[in-house]
Amino acid sequence: MRSRVLAEILALVAPPACAACRVPLDVAREGLCPACRRALPWLGEPLCPRCALPAPCAPCPARGAAFARAWAPLAHAGPARALVNALKFGGALALADLMAAQLAAGAPPWLAAGGPLVPVPAHPTRARGRGFDQAQLLARALAHRTGLPVAPCLRRGGPALRQLGASRRRRVAAGRVEVMVCGPVPERATLVDDVHTTGATLDGCARALRLSGAREVCALTYSRTLKA
Repeated sequence: MRSRVLAEILALVAPPACAACRVPLDVAREGLCPACRRALPWLGEPLCPRCALPAPCAPCPARGAAFARAWAPLAHAGPARALVNALKFGGALALADLMAAQLAAGAPPWLAAGGPLVPVPAHPTRARGRGFDQAQLLARALAHRTGLPVAPCLRRGGPALRQLGASRRRRVAAGRVEVMVCGPVPERATLVDDVHTTGATLDGCARALRLSGAREVCALTYSRTLKA
């Protein structure tokens, strides 16, 4: 909570700047300067509906995943990566709304029928250190734009192992991601997170939901790492 309060105070006293290149902005909510907006690495069609990578993706890395579909509007590079980092590590909380707007603008048709938005939970240690959970912020901002409900029914357990910087082999190791259900599970659910890298965390969340009664789980993230 302290980190969140400090971030909000800083936003009031410091002049707004582009989250990617730090060029001064006229309005804080803009998030990105015009040049960085033009440089956003949008993912064009065709995309694999299972793993969200550009098609063809064979062998599909999500072929055994517990989630049925995945989608992200942007590659995790350039200004998109800068936005994620500014939200997650810089406490730029207002960026969640910009990211949600970009998600909602190009969201696939299945989002409307995908059920409640389920934030991918940060480990409690991480959330306490930052003062917020970035996936919850993103899910709430997306709910505001789509009218879909938010169902925060998952929590993380186990040690707070860092996924950032870990090899793919370590990220997907069995038991590395420990996820538990902590509330009513919808029959259909759409997981919401900032980045889809190997899909290990999304898969762990989807498996927890499926084991607790969800019939279908999809995954929606702001960006997709093209090389995990």
